[in-house]
Amino acid sequence: MSTSLSDQHPEQSLGVFPTKPSALAEIFTSAPALIGAIHLPALPGSPHYKGQPVSEISEFALAEAHAYIDNGFDGVIVENHWDIPFLKPGEHGYETAASMGVVTAAVVGDFGNRVGVSILSNAGECGVAAAWAAGASFVRVNQWANAYIANEGFIEGQAAKTTRFRHRIGADPVKIFADVHVKHGAHAIVADRTIAEQTEDAEFFDADVLIATGSRTGDAASVDEVSVIKSNTMLPVIIGSGITAANVGDLMKECDGAIIASSVKENARWWGRVAGEKVRAVARAAGK
Repeated sequence: MSTSLSDQHPEQSLGVFPTKPSALAEIFTSAPALIGAIHLPALPGSPHYKGQPVSEISEFALAEAHAYIDNGFDGVIVENHWDIPFLKPGEHGYETAASMGVVTAAVVGDFGNRVGVSILSNAGECGVAAAWAAGASFVRVNQWANAYIANEGFIEGQAAKTTRFRHRIGADPVKIFADVHVKHGAHAIVADRTIAEQTEDAEFFDADVLIATGSRTGDAASVDEVSVIKSNTMLPVIIGSGITAANVGDLMKECDGAIIASSVKENARWWGRVAGEKVRAVARAAGK
């Protein structure tokens, strides 16, 4: 039986940032919030782009969104996962923001504000621009506070630049879903800071939802790490990788939702197509 997200976050008297309403409860109507990741084909400007019209990519995104939401998920996040190798923040061209805006707007047209944007790697400002233009309600930013070494090199937190840009263009309603301990990277730079401290850092820098992940796309997050994050924040906490029909029931006891993709693809890989029957299996196991 689904429950209200707003019931899961009682007011707390102390914290590193003043208590604010649950962003998950504002966007989604039930808990846990299951969000399907739409891994787009390569966009204009990226090495794997095949020259197809953006309208064709939009049709792909719509089909994937329906496969998720029609089979029990609560929303989707649109991601430029085929734009490999990923650029650093500030290096993305106008074509990326424009393409993501057009594709996301097509999904928003069918599903309203249950849609988010993720532009890799860590492109907070570009993501906010695309989300605001498209009418999407949230963005995922992998490195919100502090810094780490990723596949792309040295990656710094994007909180200061992204929040100022968001405010400057009038996009304050766009919520920030921020990873606490980023996958695909080394964290030696912040090795002297515990997961609890990094959790507080992300909240202090005004994130709206915190994300726990495994070490790579498709890897499950540690239950212990999820528990530490959850116990050190007033914000909603979701899991960002590794959710399957087999583990979703246990993991959802520790958090407020999840972003899911690989396990519900036909080939169980991020580059596959979404399989409706696999989506239904995860939704049922999560109590939807």
